[in-house]
Amino acid sequence: MLRALAPSSVRPPLARYSHGIVVPAGYRLVVTSGQLGIDADEQIPEGSEAQAELCFANIAAILAEDGMTLANIVRLNAYVTGREHMQGYMRARDRQFSATPPASTLVIVSGFTRPEFVVEIEVIAAAPG
Repeated sequence: MLRALAPSSVRPPLARYSHGIVVPAGYRLVVTSGQLGIDADEQIPEGSEAQAELCFANIAAILAEDGMTLANIVRLNAYVTGREHMQGYMRARDRQFSATPPASTLVIVSGFTRPEFVVEIEVIAAAPG
């Protein structure tokens, strides 16, 4: 479904993401709020990789409400609270996308609503209308 845009005049991505993704005409979109690494029982795992995995699980559940999966993600914004959390997040992200990876941005922020949160992820997904 996804078609990456990778002009030869732009340096290749620094990690496993696409510079751009085409969303064909007639597709519907789902936009999620940022998801934190917390489960329905209020449990927060330690470490960025475990929290990112939980963020992706939460996002998968939201997308499933509209018949989509993580494979429908075309845009991904992620936030971590320090450079030391980047690699764990990136390992979790890379496991989620075996085909064309979505367009992606990773930003380092000063913090979230609770100090134990170290990762937040929001997405835009698209599927045939």
